[in-house]
Amino acid sequence: MNIHSFVLKKAREAKAGSRAIAKVSSEQKNNALKNMADSLLKKARELESANKKDIAAARKKGLSKAMIDRLTLNKKRINETAQGLFEITGLPDPVGEVTKMWTRPNGMMVGRMRVPIGVIGIIYESRPNVTADATALCLKAGNAVVLRGGSEAIHSNTAIVKILRAAAKSQGIHEGVITFIDNTDRQAIMEMLKLEGLIDVVIPRGGEGLIRAVTENSRIPVLKHYKGLCHVFVDRDADMEMAGDICFNAKVQRPGTCNAMETMLVDEKVAGKFLPGMIRRFKKAHVKIKGCPRTRRINKAISAASEQDFFTEYVDKILNIRIVKDIDAAINHIAKYGSAHTDTIVTADYSKAMRFLKEVDSSSVFVNVSTRLSDGFQFGLGAEMGISTDKLHARGPMGLEELTCLKFIVLGDGQLRE
Repeated sequence: MNIHSFVLKKAREAKAGSRAIAKVSSEQKNNALKNMADSLLKKARELESANKKDIAAARKKGLSKAMIDRLTLNKKRINETAQGLFEITGLPDPVGEVTKMWTRPNGMMVGRMRVPIGVIGIIYESRPNVTADATALCLKAGNAVVLRGGSEAIHSNTAIVKILRAAAKSQGIHEGVITFIDNTDRQAIMEMLKLEGLIDVVIPRGGEGLIRAVTENSRIPVLKHYKGLCHVFVDRDADMEMAGDICFNAKVQRPGTCNAMETMLVDEKVAGKFLPGMIRRFKKAHVKIKGCPRTRRINKAISAASEQDFFTEYVDKILNIRIVKDIDAAINHIAKYGSAHTDTIVTADYSKAMRFLKEVDSSSVFVNVSTRLSDGFQFGLGAEMGISTDKLHARGPMGLEELTCLKFIVLGDGQLRE
């Protein structure tokens, strides 16, 4: 079977699954999710064994430590993934919710109802936990999913899908609801992107190159974010200890994620006080620092940050530092270099905090918390599908509601148009 026929068969299977899952009750979906979570925990060793094959191949290819970290499945991450599935069962089922009703002069009632999108294609790199997260969210929102993970995680993803499909099938869920393209040929992605009418929306998760390739080649609507260029601005009125902890967490806790800080902006009024100790703290954690000329005057050992560096998502232990005049300069920097993902201000000044929330045009804007908290699980949405920096149809972490759309419903008693 050629790649076109192979992908087409998978998509048709998912289409059949989407029709079947649309009729399934909330209780049945929740039972399937619980069974899937239990199965992941029970078969953790099987998952770790499959993951080790991917890790060995990644090391042989010379992938960075940060990329290998994204790829790694250990007991803690398997537990977190299973917990995410359990949490989704406790969330309200959005399908069938009537968001608004109103009565027209002729007596007919008009409303809007949440319904599944249908078939959602997920194209992603590295992180095998996405396989479970995406499947769970799509299933709970009444959608079928077509999964196409990166070749670097083929063993891990294959193992996860096998477990999830078996667990869902045992609860009477159509197998097409969880469809996996287990072919590492990149042409499979191009074939997916041609299937308008079978796949309703595509969500790419990965590096900028992948997302741009998907967007440029897709005949299907795409929900995306190109980069995670996240900033933390340390205002002159910030609590310095809090600011230090937030900045350190935002960069170091997991630098390979899209919500890790890439540039730290520091108000000139506190730069001399804040930066020396902060730079030492970063260097102790093996963070490579690039700084503006004023930052380099504080520490001459820092390499110079180029214009391009401020546009770069490192997904690694590399950090830009820029000293800015004030909050206006910080907001202007974010507007020029940011990617509309997540940006934070650390300040004790209420008016500045409100200005930052209002004027920074990102999908998530924070006051006095780490950018690493930009996450559907942390927001209480359950495991997220991804983070959209688009403004249509969803923005920010995408949970259950973002995986539905609205249709109009009308209730009448014989009204006619005159």
